[in-house]
Amino acid sequence: DGLALALLGLFVLQTVLGFGGYYLLEWVGERVVADLRARLYAHLHRLSLRFFDEQRTGEITSRLTNDVAKVQGAVTSQLSELLTQSLSFVGSLGLMFALNGRLSLVVIAVVPAVAIAARQFGAVVRRYSRGIQDRLADTTAIAEEALQSVRVVKAFAREPFEVGRYGTAVEELFGLSRKRALVQSAFWSGVGFAFLAGLTVIFWYGGTEVLAGRLTAGDLVAFIFYALNVARSTSGLSRLYTAYSSAVGASERIFSLLDTAPELDDAPDATTLQEAAGEVRGAVLFEDVAFSYDGEHPVLQGVSFRAAPGETVALVGPSGAGKTTLLNLIPRFYDVDRGAVRVDGQDVRGVTQASLRAEIAVVAQETELFGLTVRENVRYGRLGATDAEVEAACRAANADAFIRALPDGYDTAVGERGVKLSGGQRQRVAIARALLRDPAILLLDEATSALDAESEAAVQDALARLQQGRTTFVIAHRLATVRSADRILVLQAGRLVEEGTHDQLVDRGGLYARLAALQFATPEVEEGA
Repeated sequence: DGLALALLGLFVLQTVLGFGGYYLLEWVGERVVADLRARLYAHLHRLSLRFFDEQRTGEITSRLTNDVAKVQGAVTSQLSELLTQSLSFVGSLGLMFALNGRLSLVVIAVVPAVAIAARQFGAVVRRYSRGIQDRLADTTAIAEEALQSVRVVKAFAREPFEVGRYGTAVEELFGLSRKRALVQSAFWSGVGFAFLAGLTVIFWYGGTEVLAGRLTAGDLVAFIFYALNVARSTSGLSRLYTAYSSAVGASERIFSLLDTAPELDDAPDATTLQEAAGEVRGAVLFEDVAFSYDGEHPVLQGVSFRAAPGETVALVGPSGAGKTTLLNLIPRFYDVDRGAVRVDGQDVRGVTQASLRAEIAVVAQETELFGLTVRENVRYGRLGATDAEVEAACRAANADAFIRALPDGYDTAVGERGVKLSGGQRQRVAIARALLRDPAILLLDEATSALDAESEAAVQDALARLQQGRTTFVIAHRLATVRSADRILVLQAGRLVEEGTHDQLVDRGGLYARLAALQFATPEVEEGA
């Protein structure tokens, strides 16, 4: 009875230790992956817009999901199996040497060959795995682009084209996966053959040792049992090594992203705009600014002007003149190649980005809303705002009435990118978000160009409230919407070619006068901005 109870207690202890060990390994693995995913996502938000201009969203998403999932397997279940197989290998090998050292050398002779082969095959597997993760990212990007633009796909009846495009990418992915599987299968089979050949030698040599009386039959059977354990463990370790090589291919993609240096990091001695300037009034100064996206083709050249606090400055010119680029330099979405952009006398490169952008609000033509509720989208302008402040901002933006008419009022989810709202409604939500932020500088990039007359009137009324007391930069298709601006800057081919009020520019007879004559003479013709 005592022996049975002791055995039962031993089994209980083994179960508890097994549970604790497995849970600990899984916890550590999941913790590592969670930290990696969080670090990767945080790093992405430190990168500049230039990085995102050059990357497909699906490619970035794939690194956050597919690549991290590949690493996750290596540091959770595979780590546990690695410890188990390693202990089995070492323990069985030790018992083999205790039984018969000479026979053990037969098994040991196979291990170096397996290790060398594993190194060679692992390099090939790693290369294929990197390619597989790249192709997987391509398929993710293709699917994400098509699904985000599903209205365009359906409008042009391009479903077969998109299905074919995705199918081609999937077939390329399958081709690489097949090649990797071929390499892995050849390696595992080779390892199995090497140990089976070793067992054949053990049978032959062990049999002669038994016949010579130098080894008992029982010891030979035990030795073969341990040798099979070593073979099984080595085979398992070789599979883990190829899996590790696959994870290395994915981790290389992850760490190449983590190694991407943030282009617009805050300077080591950067201070906040509020500390440097005292009261932020919103004065903006461009000093001989030059900028290009690729370092070769200039978008802005020698642009200099000053915007006083509270002044409304309109930017006018043909498409590609550099108007949107100019706006993007104020919140430091990009850094100038030459010259300086100053806010209240402070070079934007010398203050923290968070403090600079806290004083700026942007309302663009393509309003970006999140798939949250109306209230949460408006509160994005100032996360600590109360419900009353959110609703007050919406009333000022002419949005309160239509919001309350929604099924759940302010708690209505707007759908992905605000798809459940009309263009005018999305714009008014964006204006409410900007009002709630209460910025010193306001950037309006074609904020009403895509709206019908009724929606535009409501939005323009809301914008008029938003502009009060703020330095405002306006880009607009229709020159009629910027006639009342305090100053109009006319850009052409990246240069500031004219500056003045509407009447002054019309009297000069330059580019602005020609654009104005075209639009006001023929209202339906709109000059692109």
